Amino acid sequence: MDRDALERLSKDDLIALVLAREAAFAAQIEALEKQIAELEARLGPPKTPDNSSLPPAQGHKPNRAERRTAKKRQGRPGTFRALAPEPDRIVETTAQRCPHCAQALTLADQPGFHAYDHIDLPPTRPVVTRVHRHRGRCPCCRRAFSAPAPTGMAPGSPFGPGIVALVLHLHVTQAIGFERLVGLMKEVFGVTLSEGAIANMLVRAEPKLTAAADAIGREVRQAKVVASDETSARVAGQTHWQWVLLSSTAIYHVIAQTRAAAVVTGFLDGAVPEIWVADRYGGQAGHGKVRQVCLAHLLRDAQYAIEEGEQIFAPAFKSLLRRAIAIGQRRERLKDTTLAQYRADLDRRLDPLLARLPDKPAAARLWRAMRRDRDDLFRFITRRDVPYTNNGCERALRPSVIFRKVTGCFRSQTGARLYAAAISIIATGKLAGKSPLQALRLALNPALAPA
Repeated sequence: MDRDALERLSKDDLIALVLAREAAFAAQIEALEKQIAELEARLGPPKTPDNSSLPPAQGHKPNRAERRTAKKRQGRPGTFRALAPEPDRIVETTAQRCPHCAQALTLADQPGFHAYDHIDLPPTRPVVTRVHRHRGRCPCCRRAFSAPAPTGMAPGSPFGPGIVALVLHLHVTQAIGFERLVGLMKEVFGVTLSEGAIANMLVRAEPKLTAAADAIGREVRQAKVVASDETSARVAGQTHWQWVLLSSTAIYHVIAQTRAAAVVTGFLDGAVPEIWVADRYGGQAGHGKVRQVCLAHLLRDAQYAIEEGEQIFAPAFKSLLRRAIAIGQRRERLKDTTLAQYRADLDRRLDPLLARLPDKPAAARLWRAMRRDRDDLFRFITRRDVPYTNNGCERALRPSVIFRKVTGCFRSQTGARLYAAAISIIATGKLAGKSPLQALRLALNPALAPA
């Protein structure tokens, strides 16, 4: 309607027009709100780290004020640094005169003392060994000969296993790139390197690292209980997958181009563990005689179903999982017969939960999966060597996720293989109480192993 037409309308007509427009707008808003509600219902509640496998880094980060309000820090008694049990040297300081009257003092006047440690690093420099390999001609047979090289000091690269282990440790564990590593080695340790020298150093180290990692893989294959998980990796600009397979004594990593079950099948090479611990991803199924599913993943799935609005199956199932975890946390103090009774009780409590199909999509999917996999829920109750979550694998993958975020990706397949071998050695060494540097030194120089 143009301006002239509006001016010709009476006051009552204008009011009626405005009211009609408002009614039309209200109807349109109501229709849009209904459409939004339908779309939200179809999408379900938002995915968060608390109700799905979304990593914590992608969840909501509360502000500092929100964190302080949610969890105030509790006070605690003060502590002090313990004195070194075996100091390298002890310095005795005595007063020569009384600070008040200038009386001369002797050691006998000062029986008490205050002890504290002063800790510092000496100047760090490499140990350079010059090797003179003598050669000559035998006076008897007149044939030429050369003296053998000293053990561990073969000609070729001038860098010994100690430097190689340190470079590997700084690159793999601390995610320091080659360029910064060159500067660090020169400024801190006095070792002059180039990026090419580091690359060659790691290439030469790969056979020994691979041999040590293969031994770790054999140990995992022989275990009765094996857990597995995977995360994405980037190799030469393409998406790959880093798998971790672990037992109670060894952790093995492998980086492959696929997330398919063939990676695990190829690793096992015919071995069949008694129990396979994993989440419900299809590629993790069928590798052991039986399976224990990760209850932490199920708790998040149940929470998502609760947030979707399901109020019968999901809350009760979540409560049952928490009960099972509480039993698992104290199973070392319980008798075998008591654990068997708890297992039977959990199965009885599960029966009525699986009797009726929930009416919400997420809860229905979880319900169908639990009817199919119910035998895989509570195996850990009577098997003390079986964990009830796959948290061990997630912890083993966490350093690799950090490495990926810091460095971006691996430039080549060789770099990916070397990293997988090194992180296998480091993680397995940690289980045995070794530091990353100790584990790498031992892999590069097996002669250091105790007899």
